[in-house]
Amino acid sequence: MRSQSERSSKDDEVDIFELLKKLWGQRLVIILVTLVVTALAAAYAYFATPIYEARLYSDPPSRNDVSALNYGRGGVSGLSLVEPTDVYSVYLRHLHSESLRRDFFREYYLPMVTSGGSPSSVDTLYRRFNQILKVVPVSGSTNRFYVLSQLSDPVQAVEWVTRYAGMAVDRAKQEILKGAHGEAQAKADSLEREIAAQRETVQLQRKDRIAQLTEALRVARSVNLENPPIISNNLSSEMEGSLMYMRGAKALEAELSNLRERGSDDPFIAGLRSKQESLKFYRGLEVLPQAFDVFWQDGLAESPDTPLNPRKAMIIVFGILAGLALGVLVALALLARRR
Repeated sequence: MRSQSERSSKDDEVDIFELLKKLWGQRLVIILVTLVVTALAAAYAYFATPIYEARLYSDPPSRNDVSALNYGRGGVSGLSLVEPTDVYSVYLRHLHSESLRRDFFREYYLPMVTSGGSPSSVDTLYRRFNQILKVVPVSGSTNRFYVLSQLSDPVQAVEWVTRYAGMAVDRAKQEILKGAHGEAQAKADSLEREIAAQRETVQLQRKDRIAQLTEALRVARSVNLENPPIISNNLSSEMEGSLMYMRGAKALEAELSNLRERGSDDPFIAGLRSKQESLKFYRGLEVLPQAFDVFWQDGLAESPDTPLNPRKAMIIVFGILAGLALGVLVALALLARRR
């Protein structure tokens, strides 16, 4: 048994050496096939359309970035402060929105692919577009994202991520400013109603006072009391209500004349001027879009120097290995055919 196994191993070694010898005899075929495959791989690597990738990273804004939105808010105003996370959430909602992607697709992608290419269905083109432009979360972070674009033109790739983020910024700012303006106008409306209510109340109080003085004047004239009697200080402070006539007809007529000729009750309304000032402030409150930011851009979206695909060196190395394997297979096929 031992001699038989040794003889079998020797036969295997002889077969392997014999096979290698025969493959060496077919080395020209193997080299030729390897060169052809490598040349094809090199041609693909150098003539294939390069794909460049551009990225734009976004982080939550700082408190200073949204300070313009908090002008006139907080404290006794009754308006809550706008937090950086509030504006950033609005920006992210628009950044991920389907409406923004559709609008960008119609405005930028469709004109590019339909200008010189063969027509395709809109759904097919939209699926391709979703592979070209993406919003990707940064691994390990819950509120950090980047806009990614993969195009054959590096400048256009940078332009796309910048414009896409810019469109999300514009829509987020419009929504935020609309909400802030609405709150400011609601505050102004509330102040306006308070002022109107105070004016109405003071006007009614003046009419009530005129009625009281008119009745007291009638009583004073009926008792021929022109001037108030000489009384103690304690009693003079009680000349109201039923004792108002004791102030005398002259005093009552003077006060009645002033009340009837009064052009405006505003000077007699407590706190009116401060409310009018606040009303004017909130009516004219306007925050410019460029006065605040909805996200903080981490770095610049610069034009990439090297393409993402194709990777020329890797393709050529793969072509050499594939050419050798294919050359060996061709050589083995030729040997089998001869046999």
